[in-house]
Amino acid sequence: MPDTDTSLIEALSLSAGYGSRPVVRDLDLEVRPGEVVALLGPNGAGKTTTLRALSGSLAPMGGEVRWLGETGRAPLHRRAREGLAYVGERAVFTRLDTADNLRVGRVRTQQALELFPELERRLSTGAGMLSGGEQQMLSLARALCRAPKLLLADELSLGLAPLVVDRLLRAVREAADRGLGALLVEQHVRKVLDIADRVYVLHRGRVTMTGTPAELRGNLDAIESSYLAQATAEKTTYATD
Repeated sequence: MPDTDTSLIEALSLSAGYGSRPVVRDLDLEVRPGEVVALLGPNGAGKTTTLRALSGSLAPMGGEVRWLGETGRAPLHRRAREGLAYVGERAVFTRLDTADNLRVGRVRTQQALELFPELERRLSTGAGMLSGGEQQMLSLARALCRAPKLLLADELSLGLAPLVVDRLLRAVREAADRGLGALLVEQHVRKVLDIADRVYVLHRGRVTMTGTPAELRGNLDAIESSYLAQATAEKTTYATD
């Protein structure tokens, strides 16, 4: 059983952003082995910035990030060697076929197919010709089959059909049941609450809610209305620009 009392990664009063402008402010967050943590919020809330700061691809402006119990500013490639996996939107090598994508990722083909059998008939297909769901299955297979300690995933399900979303989230949940820690940025609020252990809600760079899925289900309307309000504001801004 994983030691769930020890944090894999922890943010303490973290501030991060670009140039001199912080996007995330005074954020406290942790992910432990064996749990799925959801990071929710509308576009522009600071979710991707948080993942980048935790991964080491963006230096904090304030506070600290503790990775495997140690404070530091190790870059992403070093944290990757130590067991951190980062999956963004369809991060595949489009000029290589599916089988070569797995080989480049140092993943055994059979292991990936056990996770996502849907990819078997697409092994010789160029990754750029895969559907969006197949590309994301390939990305996630490359990450999970290397048995990382921690998965950071940014919008795994963006623009995908509900059945594909279910497959991706179920694969993450099953990996967490074997000891993986996962932090998922997701727009599919209700679906991610079905597989998460804990939830943070970001709004304008600050955590406004945190708790278990059971605790946050009573605030679903407020969470989802914040997404809709942000989308409406963006449409209004675009229409008047």
